[in-house]
Amino acid sequence: MNTQNRRLDGALLLGALALLALPWYSQESGFFDFSWLSTLWRDRESAPLLWQMLHFQRPWLAGAVLLLAICALARLRPVGRLRTQLLMGASVAGVLFLLFEGHAIGYGGWNWQWSERLFGALSDGQPAFGAGAVLLLTAFLLLFSFGLAERGVLKGDAFVVAAIVLLVALVSTFVLYPVLSMFVASVQDVEGSFKPDGMIANMRDPAIWSLGCLRGGSCGTAWRTLTLALMSAGGSTLLGLAFALAATRTPLPFKKGLRLLTVLPIITPPFVIGLALMLLFGRAGVVTELLANLFGIEPGRWLYGLTGIWIAQVLSFTPIAFLVLIGVVEGVSPSLEEASQTLRANRWRTFRHVSLPLMAPGLANAFLIGFIESMADFGNPMVLGGSHGVLSTEIFFSVVGAQNDPSRAAVLAVILLCFTLGAFILQRLWLAGKNFATVTGKGDSGTHCGLPRGLRYGVYALVIPWGLFTLVVYGMILIGGFVQSWGLDNSLTLGHYARAFGFHWRDGQIVWTGVAWNSFWTTLEIALIAAPLTAIVGLLTAWLIVRQKFAGRQTFEFMLMLSFAIPGTVIGVSYIMAYNLPPLEITGTALILVACFVFRNMPVGVRGGIAAMSQLDRSLDEASLTLRANSFRTLRKVILPLLKPAISAALVYAFVRAITSISAVIFLVSAQYNMATSYIVGLVENGEYGVAIAYSSVLIVVMLAVILTFQLLVGERRLRRAVRVATPPVSPPSALHQENAA
Repeated sequence: MNTQNRRLDGALLLGALALLALPWYSQESGFFDFSWLSTLWRDRESAPLLWQMLHFQRPWLAGAVLLLAICALARLRPVGRLRTQLLMGASVAGVLFLLFEGHAIGYGGWNWQWSERLFGALSDGQPAFGAGAVLLLTAFLLLFSFGLAERGVLKGDAFVVAAIVLLVALVSTFVLYPVLSMFVASVQDVEGSFKPDGMIANMRDPAIWSLGCLRGGSCGTAWRTLTLALMSAGGSTLLGLAFALAATRTPLPFKKGLRLLTVLPIITPPFVIGLALMLLFGRAGVVTELLANLFGIEPGRWLYGLTGIWIAQVLSFTPIAFLVLIGVVEGVSPSLEEASQTLRANRWRTFRHVSLPLMAPGLANAFLIGFIESMADFGNPMVLGGSHGVLSTEIFFSVVGAQNDPSRAAVLAVILLCFTLGAFILQRLWLAGKNFATVTGKGDSGTHCGLPRGLRYGVYALVIPWGLFTLVVYGMILIGGFVQSWGLDNSLTLGHYARAFGFHWRDGQIVWTGVAWNSFWTTLEIALIAAPLTAIVGLLTAWLIVRQKFAGRQTFEFMLMLSFAIPGTVIGVSYIMAYNLPPLEITGTALILVACFVFRNMPVGVRGGIAAMSQLDRSLDEASLTLRANSFRTLRKVILPLLKPAISAALVYAFVRAITSISAVIFLVSAQYNMATSYIVGLVENGEYGVAIAYSSVLIVVMLAVILTFQLLVGERRLRRAVRVATPPVSPPSALHQENAA
């Protein structure tokens, strides 16, 4: 049996499993409860497809059985044009059939009047898809991929073709479909009829596009958000580069502590950073009162506006830039810098014309991520924005506020996407046609040259004050958990921690009495599931984009950025609109939270992977393929070991964002699956600031422990770079003769 037939047999086996052994429709108690095993062939709700069709009078499901049978018949034919045509045609028809019947037939029968007139009334409806339907869809997609590989697409590499097809299907399901569902709802009235009047009126709203700031007034929401995003992206990229240079190119002590310090802001719920800034610089803040007492400076409201948001965003996004840039800075070849110095270039000229240009992919990606993060940020503007609203907060109030205007939310989301698309295109134009490969298959000797003195002092001037400022901010967060009541009773107490995480022993077992335990364990479980999935999908996508050439590659890359560019509030609302009814009804489950985290945070792994992979020479892949290793083995044995910084960054970012995300999660949590940030928001709304800060402090400690575990599991990238021992220059013969004569 050849490899092609083994692949088809595996996909057909998955299809048979979906037809015979898995519940076709979703289970109310959840698939992983496994209670359906005891009633698989007896209960209407848990029966597989064949039993649903034969015993429970759902004859329309016969189409899926017929199309899978055609694929099985194609497997029996010899490899050739007819076989591939049967495979591809039947598998595509199977996917389209399942999507059509899933959308057309609901709980009460046909969802569309035209389908009822065309096919006749149904005596029964159907609930949402379950594990069997999802597995059969996957089997059809794999059969289509293997058919394309047999046709010679992408040199017949079945792994690459299947990866592209499955990723396109996942991105279409969890990125495009929810967003399109929301946009469709924005041009409809309450009865579902097409009515775009609201969208047109909102598009012309002067509150969005006003340029009054040029005349001494206030700018519209769009220009205010764009200015803030450019400032935050520039500041976070500059500081991220400074921290990366300080950690790799300077003799600064306590470098491990410095790396830990750069990670701290990213592992904190954003509104907690805003609260700490208010405790420091608010009208009754510690610094404000100190300045008032010492110098008589009147307390002001300068923190509540774009200035405060900018400080909080730079504090929050600098770690992301650092995580992207640290691997890029380390990946610059020392031999190129030594070659520059051998040609009598000084350190400043070497850094400016050799090192810095080779860091361009990392700088561009760090800026783009900072720009998009600022655009989509919700927590900091919500706490510190005051009357200076940005697009994300305006969208939130358009959806859940008194306005209840989905058309306005859609317009604001389109504007935000246009800004993001513009930044994406500019980045691609800047990097187009340039080669940044510095890690090749050859041994690379030497050590990185030090920074020029002026630049080194400039890095210190940025890193040390910002590090001290970060320590002060986190000192306020930690102290806040031990203070009885800020501003009223500053006595120390452990009551907040006891209320949140109290426990005691009863009959030899631990009884969790704290109010935060349920949301804490749920959050930790979902984050640990989502983080590796995010890293796998993100880095696999980066490898496909950088190393493979296929039609629509740039469109596919932009599709990935959509979920990251859209504010979490819109993602949350669009997920509710898309997945609250069949065919995929997952609201209120853990699956919708995992899907939201994976596809919202995946672009960071993609951008970090692209930046790191841009430095890996293609000769590494070619050498592996020449030695008859397939693409999967090449990816696993050659590429991934060289991407350890990017893997670590993707894992850390995905895990942390799954714990600290709030804007999307607040729409998707349920009583059974309540996340930590949603619970903390409830504490803040109830005025329990001490318990909220105590909960956040525990989350910070737990995230630090998990991050260190991730870094130990991934390990460090090892590049073969020998340290050259400098030898004293040999004096010329004339000089030796003069010394001997003396």
